[in-house]
Amino acid sequence: MNLADVRAAYIPKKKPKRLGRGLGSGTGKTAGRGHKGQKARAGGKIRPGFEGGQMPLFRRLPKRGFNNARFRTTYAIVNVGQFEAAFRDGDTVDDAAIRAARLVHAATGPIKVLGGGDLTRKLVVKAERFSESAKRKIEAAGGTAAPA
Repeated sequence: MNLADVRAAYIPKKKPKRLGRGLGSGTGKTAGRGHKGQKARAGGKIRPGFEGGQMPLFRRLPKRGFNNARFRTTYAIVNVGQFEAAFRDGDTVDDAAIRAARLVHAATGPIKVLGGGDLTRKLVVKAERFSESAKRKIEAAGGTAAPA
């Protein structure tokens, strides 16, 4: 076998439309862009929301309310059911242990424990936030839910 015999798998590829190649091609002369105007020019893009110079809708409508998105705390979510497989009876489950067990991504923010799934192990869970159902399930299994 030679290196010249090695080829990529055949992948059918649609040929690009050849624009502006004479009247017989069907896309000659104006190349499907119509006659004159901004959209006929090279680089003639119109940004979303542009209404031809008319005052755009988003500027005509009044602005109301407050958006807290920039300052909101985004929590990394873990369900109690995930602790069942990842930890043993009597373990202390804290931020570092949860990240080491790869239950949340390392780069995410503070951890919030939710009550999804079942828990039978007695664990000491330390996290920034708990849902009421998560607290109930941890304490029902004989463990403790403490703020970190």
